[in-house]
Parts: sequence; structure tokens; C-alpha cells
Amino acid sequence: MKGIQVFKSVLAASAIGSLLMTSTATQAIEQPSYVVVQSNDVYEIRKYEPYIVAEVVVPGPEADAGNQAFSLLGGYIFGKNKGERKLEMTAPVVQTPVTSSASTKIDMTAPVVQTPTSNGFLVQFMMPSAYTLATLPVPTDPQVKLRQVAGKTVAAHRYSGSWSQSNYDEHLNILKAALAKAGVKTQGEPLYSRYNAPFTPWFMRKNEIWFNIQP
Repeated sequence: MKGIQVFKSVLAASAIGSLLMTSTATQAIEQPSYVVVQSNDVYEIRKYEPYIVAEVVVPGPEADAGNQAFSLLGGYIFGKNKGERKLEMTAPVVQTPVTSSASTKIDMTAPVVQTPTSNGFLVQFMMPSAYTLATLPVPTDPQVKLRQVAGKTVAAHRYSGSWSQSNYDEHLNILKAALAKAGVKTQGEPLYSRYNAPFTPWFMRKNEIWFNIQP
């Protein structure tokens, strides 16, 4: 989907995908905090709080960008970092002091953000809210960067079904028409969000399309 910012759950890395066995399991994964300020049958207007991401730039092409990035981001969250704590993947954030040379495992969150850039694709993994930039472990791979993303307001349209281009286009048009009718001013490209593993049955998948709303 050329020119589209793509939100993806941690799907491509097999170690991550194995944790998203069902839609119920997906619901247990932390997602960015937001407040619904308006809703109707087509979309919600959501206000998201600031959040921290680990990000990498990969060359692509677009179809391969997720796999290229997930090997780096997955490595970071599974311990390729300069950590001072150990966090269990299947529990609430539990911290145990260890030496500064130890690695840290970081709890799962969703989704991952993929954005076209002039140099390829910027892929971001959202960090658990328990962390700050000061407390996150430092990546050992220099390609992985940490930064805070400002809060924002989006219009989000949720739909189920396959990840096909035709299904996406159908629902993108539904959202665009509803926003235009309501006079909602958007900015930037649409954001495509996937929250389930590839082996989730198509009728159980949660997909969303977002537009950033002009302030």
C-alpha cells in the first residue's frame, strides 16, 4: 500500500507471533492509552497519550519491511540491550535488580508502526507504559533508536476480515466518506493497523484504519 502508514501487530517474527495465538491473547497485550471523545457507527475520535517507541529504518521494499525490522526490534525486546532489570514476558512488569551488563526482556505491546520514508521504511515498536526514556534499557544494536512520540487525536475505523487490498480499500473509502460528510479535517496519510497473528482466522481479525485529525 504505497504511501500508507501501516500499523501492524507483532506478526512477522515467529517468536512474537506465537504469543498472539488468539484474539483473546491479543487483548492481553498492552496497547497505547487513549480516550474516546466521539463515536458513531463508522468511526471513533480518539485522543492518544504520548508514548515511547523503539524504531528502526529498513530499506524495504514495503512487503519486506516488517520482516526486516522485526528481527531487529524483536531482538531488542527479547534481550539484545544493556539492561539493569529482568522482566518476564508473561507477567505484569516485575523488576529485579541485576548487574548493568545483564539484558532485559520487555513486555509485549501492540501495534507496531510502519511509515514510508525517503530512506526506506521507519518501523516503530511501542514500549510498555511502565517505562520512560530514562528507564528503558539501551539497545545494543545502533540501528535501534528510542524516542517519545507526542500525543495525537485520530479518527479510527474498525473492521474485520482479511488483509486483502480490496478489503482495505473498501473500508478506507467508507471512512473517508464519513469524515468528509462530517467535515472532519485530517492530515497526513491513513494509518493501517493490524492486531492479530497471520494464523488468526480471518473472521476473528481486528483491523483498523486511522487518520490523524488536524488540531
